[in-house]
Formats: sequence, structure tokens, C-alpha cells
Amino acid sequence: MKNKKILSILLALTITATFTACGKSNADVKEDTSTTTVKVGVVGESNEMWTPVIEEMAKEGINVELISFTDYATPNRALSDGETDLNAFQHYAYLNKEIENNGYEITAIGDTFISAMNIYSDKVSSVSEIAEGAKIAVPNDATNEGRALKILEAAKLIEIDANAGDSPELGDITQNPLNIEFVEVDAANVYALLPDVTAAVINCNYALDNGLNPGEDSIFQDNVSYYSGNSYVNLIAARTEDANNETYLKIVEAYQSDAVKAIYADTFKGAYIPAWK
Repeated sequence: MKNKKILSILLALTITATFTACGKSNADVKEDTSTTTVKVGVVGESNEMWTPVIEEMAKEGINVELISFTDYATPNRALSDGETDLNAFQHYAYLNKEIENNGYEITAIGDTFISAMNIYSDKVSSVSEIAEGAKIAVPNDATNEGRALKILEAAKLIEIDANAGDSPELGDITQNPLNIEFVEVDAANVYALLPDVTAAVINCNYALDNGLNPGEDSIFQDNVSYYSGNSYVNLIAARTEDANNETYLKIVEAYQSDAVKAIYADTFKGAYIPAWK
């Protein structure tokens, strides 16, 4: 009897231990919910185009965190120093100059958009209506004026020396059949001249700031095809050593999507033009 009693106690303890162990494995072992965080440096607060990217990456356990900077000098330094993993705020011309000046080992891993510089007018509804002796306002800084001239060439208003590249100057104009007079002012002031000139080439940010809809109000629209190189194409950049990082390339793929194109068109009113193929 004594042995049977001991066996009964041992059996009960074994059963209790088994259930306790099972209970611990189900209740106390947490599900693996680890995520990979990728910090992306951006400039300013208007970054709605990243919303579908963030949502898509979250499905794969990748947390895309936007780190907003207020100036253009800091993001590349932060990327180089490892404070961020990627950045998306600049075009190739700017990145190349930053690399030249600072020795950064940073590489573009994907194209995003160009900021549209369109032709606007209060006096004509088409570039074909621009007549002899017209006045056209353009930004007076080298980069923006060069782009403005390329757009005017695409509109068939002037011809430019092919050797001038994507940043021509007024002196590079070889044909000006309408004898257009160019009014050069600071880029921020071009819009203010619209009532006084036949037409004006306005940067997208200043167009938006002054209530223009780049996709509807312009008489001629910018396009990636107007430039021979990629100088004005914006990009996503990584440290050169991480250029082939699979996670970062997935983020680029998620960015280069129809969902982002829709935000360009709707939220930003055509101010940004997709530059990826």
C-alpha cells in the first residue's frame, strides 16, 4: 500500500509538472516581433510620398523612420557618419558636388523624381502664342537659369549650343527667332513678375507657394527627357559600402511604385515628376 501511495504521488507530480511546463511555453514565450529599422534622412516636412513606402515595408518587418533635417548640408554628413542609413533629398548635381568637396563615400542607389520647372503665363494659354519681342522671366542663378533655358528650348522657343550640356547660359543660345528678352531675377521673385512679362519659368516650390497648380496652370511642362544627363534627377543615397544592401534596395523598389506616382500627381499637383524607368 505504501508503495502504491508513493507511486500515485509521483504520478500526480509528473502530470502537474507537465502541464506547468506546457503552460509556460504557451504563455511566457513571446512571439518574435523583431523589426529592422532603417533611418532615412529627408529635408522639410512635406514627405507624404513616403507613406506607401513605410506601409509596404512594415509588412516585411522593416520600419522606415524618416529623420527630418532643416538644411541641405547636414543629411549627407549624417549619412556618412552612420547617423542615418539612407537619405532622399538631393539631385545628382548636388551629391556630386558634396562628394567632391567633402570626400563622402556615398552612392545613389535609386532615382526618385525631378522637381518640375514649368512655363507659366497670365497673358497666353500656349507657347505657340508667344510672339516677337516677348519678355520671359527666368531665375538668375546658374543652376536654375540653365534649367529654364533647357525648358524653353524644349518648347521650341530658342536653340542652345549642344556642347553646353544641361546647365547652359544665355551666351549659349544659338537661335532666338522671336528675339525674346530674358528678364533675370532671383528664383523666389519670378512669380511676382508674371503680370509684367509674357511668360515665366518658375520652380515648382515657388509655384506651389503662390497657389499655382503645376499640373494644370502651366502652359508648358517640364520632363525628364529634356535633359541629356541626370544632373537634376533626385535620388535615394546610401553609404557606398551599403550600395547592395538587400533591405535598402527593397525600400527603393517600394518607392518606385504607382502608389508614389499617385501622390506626386494628387498631393503635389504634378510638382514632382517620376524619374525612374
